[in-house]
Amino acid sequence: MIGLGLYSLYEWQHAAIAPLRLAIEQTQGLLRNPFNPWSHTPAGRLVAAACDLTEHVTRRYGKPRFGIESTEIDGTEVTIEEEVLARRPFGQLRHFRRDTDRPGDPRLLVVAPMSGHFATLLRGTVRAMLPDHDVYITDWRDAREVPLYEGGFDLDDYIDYVRDWLDVLGPGTHVMAVCQPSVPVFAALALMEEDDDPARPASLVMMGGPIDTRVNPTAVNRLATTRPISWFERHVITHVPPPNPGMLRRVYPGFLQLAGFMSMNLGDHLERHRDFFLHLVAGDGESAEATRAFYEEYRSVMDLTAEFYLQTVETVFQRHALPRGIFVHRDRRVDPGAIRRTPLLCIEGEHDDISGLGQTRAALDLAHNLARDRRHYYLAREVGHYGIFNGRRWRERIAPEVKRFVRRAAASQGG
Repeated sequence: MIGLGLYSLYEWQHAAIAPLRLAIEQTQGLLRNPFNPWSHTPAGRLVAAACDLTEHVTRRYGKPRFGIESTEIDGTEVTIEEEVLARRPFGQLRHFRRDTDRPGDPRLLVVAPMSGHFATLLRGTVRAMLPDHDVYITDWRDAREVPLYEGGFDLDDYIDYVRDWLDVLGPGTHVMAVCQPSVPVFAALALMEEDDDPARPASLVMMGGPIDTRVNPTAVNRLATTRPISWFERHVITHVPPPNPGMLRRVYPGFLQLAGFMSMNLGDHLERHRDFFLHLVAGDGESAEATRAFYEEYRSVMDLTAEFYLQTVETVFQRHALPRGIFVHRDRRVDPGAIRRTPLLCIEGEHDDISGLGQTRAALDLAHNLARDRRHYYLAREVGHYGIFNGRRWRERIAPEVKRFVRRAAASQGG
């Protein structure tokens, strides 16, 4: 365990560069002023671009807004209002309420990953589903913001949260689990089927999830299996320093996660930042803003509780508990064979370098008592991990598949 040292050093570093950031902002203001003759010179544009890039890479990014204010339904713009339906210490159930009367549209709960980024990473996922669905999302909270007296949060709690929020939404709710939550949501479904819970999902879509990481293991999977759980506890777990609300809570900090994300494709990130700089120098504002918007989301990360992170690494990636039939939720074994009614759709990206091909599809074999015509699979060609739920291919190819699946499931159950 590395105590307060690493996190405190990170906080100190951020405070230490505050004067530099202030000087950069003042310089930017001068060089962006159209009445300053230097702003129109090559040297002026070069310095302004350097200031912009430095500000961009040294900024601490907080939780972004979803910013979804409207959607288009049947050619008409419809206003969207966000509301919180249920709130718990480590997350809230958020509703994107459409200002229209469409009672026949399926109710869809999007379960966002708790793997570093905020739920806003799924902004594009939500946008694509809004015209045809009544959409809700699990909006997880940064562990550094949760006081110690609120208790802990682990993989068992994640399953409990999902079940509780499905109870709030009631019967007939369709669920989409994006990446990491495929495992706890699949486990929650098995438990709810076994309990004959009326709030069990009407259908379940799992996208790029690590159901069985023994299949086509990726670099991420291999990292988790080449070191004991004690190594992760010693090297990546620290305490939140004061004056944060969650001070002294043991966490896997977001800044370490971000370093891991970027190191996986460091060359690509360096090239994108170089292009960002050149676009600024050339005055190509549109291209520069596209890069800026991407990294404002990508660099917005949250701390995870140590117990959730360590339990996930051990249970999902090291012991492979779910596919081996030894996954336990609060001393109760989870039996995927209990799934007999809920239609399943597994979606994988051909070029996914985080969840390898076949890892999500494994869920269809585990649910062996579910009729074959209720087990569906879609392979997204030429798509990487993030492309499964965001971007052009998501909007044009994958989202229509999800919508057809949900509509069929809703029709088969009479709503």
